[in-house]
Amino acid sequence: MTHPELIYKVSSGEIFAQSAAVGHFVGMPVDLADGYLHFSTATQLGETLRRYFAGQAGLALFSVAAVPLGDALKWEVSRGGELFPHLYGPLPMSAIIEKATISVAADGTVTLPGWVR
Repeated sequence: MTHPELIYKVSSGEIFAQSAAVGHFVGMPVDLADGYLHFSTATQLGETLRRYFAGQAGLALFSVAAVPLGDALKWEVSRGGELFPHLYGPLPMSAIIEKATISVAADGTVTLPGWVR
């Protein structure tokens, strides 16, 4: 199975700022509870935003290249039987390719940057 080149992470602006200060992504509460960093593919991102981030503003959306993460990146069955990218290891902030600040409307709609593909 071929996996996408890029994966995407959504974070609160506060956690993104904390992460930038220490040089690695510190994780959202769900990441810390589950023991890995949750990512989405471009096709999964809209539903992730609708389900977990509706009504939130000032979110950090960022992309990371999947291949350089190596064996620490696992593709595991999650929502609806789909394979989701989960990172079992640190994510240096230098691995981030693109970053944008987004807001998700209460109904879950959002305008994504053009680099989400």
